[in-house]
Amino acid sequence: MNTLFKTLSDLRRKCRTGLALESGFTLMELLIVMSVILILMAVAIPNFMNMRSQANETAAEEELRTLNSAEIQYQTDYPANGFSCNLAQLGGDPKTGAPGPQAAQLIPADLASGYKSGYNFAITNCTKVTVNNQDVYTSFEVTAVPQAVGKTGHRGFCMDQTGEIKADPAGGTNCTQPIS
Repeated sequence: MNTLFKTLSDLRRKCRTGLALESGFTLMELLIVMSVILILMAVAIPNFMNMRSQANETAAEEELRTLNSAEIQYQTDYPANGFSCNLAQLGGDPKTGAPGPQAAQLIPADLASGYKSGYNFAITNCTKVTVNNQDVYTSFEVTAVPQAVGKTGHRGFCMDQTGEIKADPAGGTNCTQPIS
């Protein structure tokens, strides 16, 4: 018990002389820690966004390959029509019935909607010939354009019936750079 009183009296004396130990952080220490956290966030967030747009670009290239395979399959399944010039024709819901030329069920519904992974997809520049009063599409071009250039992707992509993917560095459909 004596030691407890002695400890308390020592603590009182230190408080009067200003030597008492302080607990917690000072305002300056908190500001320094917050500054370090803000600097780390300023470095990490742009890197995260860049990695995300690169992942979207890779996904867009893969979806172009999927669309090329679907177009070849469509031409094989419906030779009287040739290629499809409409994403909706390549899509379709299996619950609505058997596949047909207007809903071939060759691509997933999200891709058939024209939007996937931050990119807008479209089939354009279709060449049509008429054979026996039937329109037959003999060529096509699939485009993939970022929904927000610089955020969801940096480059636009194009692919024709040959399967060669080219890129537009400006994010549009003026694709001139081959993708290796």
